[in-house]
Amino acid sequence: MAQATNGYSEMSDDSDAAVKIHAVILTLNESVHIGRCIESCKELVESITVIDSGSTDTTVEIAEKLGAEVIRHPWINYATQLNFGISTLVGKGGWLMRIDADEVLDPATSHRLSEVVSQADRDCDGILVQRRIYFLGRRMRYGAIEPSWQLRLWRNGRGRCEQRWMDEHVIVSGNVQKSDIVISDINMNSLTWWTAKHNQYASREAIDLLNARFEFLKADKLPVSGASPQARARRFLKEKIYLRTPAGVRVIAYFLYRYLIRLGFLDGRPGFYFHFLQGLWYRGLVDAKVFEIEEFAKQKGISVANAIKDRTGLVVEEN
Repeated sequence: MAQATNGYSEMSDDSDAAVKIHAVILTLNESVHIGRCIESCKELVESITVIDSGSTDTTVEIAEKLGAEVIRHPWINYATQLNFGISTLVGKGGWLMRIDADEVLDPATSHRLSEVVSQADRDCDGILVQRRIYFLGRRMRYGAIEPSWQLRLWRNGRGRCEQRWMDEHVIVSGNVQKSDIVISDINMNSLTWWTAKHNQYASREAIDLLNARFEFLKADKLPVSGASPQARARRFLKEKIYLRTPAGVRVIAYFLYRYLIRLGFLDGRPGFYFHFLQGLWYRGLVDAKVFEIEEFAKQKGISVANAIKDRTGLVVEEN
């Protein structure tokens, strides 16, 4: 598989493949969602590839029954897993679409998928879609949640996922443009599952925050072009303002900003729980994990990377 010197795989010259779309889905025990996800897009894409990291339920069987190709690959982090999926599909040409197992292509816009791709500007390597989040049965419209523009479609061979442990984005070598395609995140698991998942997310984000301070890992930066402008703006605000504010102050301020200033209360009772859990509890948990890891490293006289392994179970490869 040829690789370009700029870090991107060489793009196929097959012009017939330019309008073909190949979906990539990462899974681990997603039997509740995977069938719904595949059904939402299987008639609109050329192929569906599931990269599974060791499911013990019926995820693999359901995916294969619905015509997806399943490739098993051990999990390290999301970026590594997605980039593995990207590398396995580079020879197929066309476009790639990232969709999570608990997401679906919105039927009101999915019929436009092929049209959006075929009409993309020649210098456009990535297409932004709108992502919607549903929580406890309700769409989260307020609290700075919408609009959420994410780069989910890109020319095969022209994009990769930036190497981070959390808040990772696909970046491309050319320009990006918006579309009216909508992908909806409608997770059907319990709130107990949701909080356990966000506990894992908090550990991953703590690694990124610690790395920003101690630089023990190589981390990518979002480029000036080739990424979602919204993602760049949010990354800037997070790194230059949020993270420079005292931990306790920033967590409370962020929740109040989302819930009051950005009208999160208009999302009703489910919205209160969502903005409280995702905007206050989760952000506080991230800061608590950062504090715990730093203090543990000092007390034991060990590196931050070793403290991360002891406190979270996650293994990071130091530079």
